[in-house]
Amino acid sequence: MALKFRKVQRRVLSGDDKDKVKTYAVAKSSSYCDMEKLCELISSRSAMSSADVKAILDSLNWVMGLELRSGSIVQVGEFGSFRFSVRSKGADTEEAFNASMIKKARIIFTPGASLRWTSELAKFEEDDVKVVEKKNDSEGEDDRPVIE
Repeated sequence: MALKFRKVQRRVLSGDDKDKVKTYAVAKSSSYCDMEKLCELISSRSAMSSADVKAILDSLNWVMGLELRSGSIVQVGEFGSFRFSVRSKGADTEEAFNASMIKKARIIFTPGASLRWTSELAKFEEDDVKVVEKKNDSEGEDDRPVIE
């Protein structure tokens, strides 16, 4: 099955084409796979029940948080690795910088070989849903675009 995308126009913010408007692709998700469905799918490929899989994934989440907070890069086999990254305010000198200048920490995921391979196999197809601008009728309706 092909991955759907839609076209959007965005202004280029830097480089030689700065301030030009260009058309780009934006991926469109076809559905949502929640934890319950994920556990059922995994249990169908193993000898574990869905509840066992959920318990393992909950434990993985807890242990990953523990390891990340201790400064480790967490490698989860061929799935990929997780690590912390931080954003901070700049200081004029090295001596002037301190931990209070760190604004935000976030987790970076780097996919392993098998997930990278999956993304290379992806096929793409334009979504056939078009956004149509509504005429401005003064019937009390809003002026947001309508999707047909």
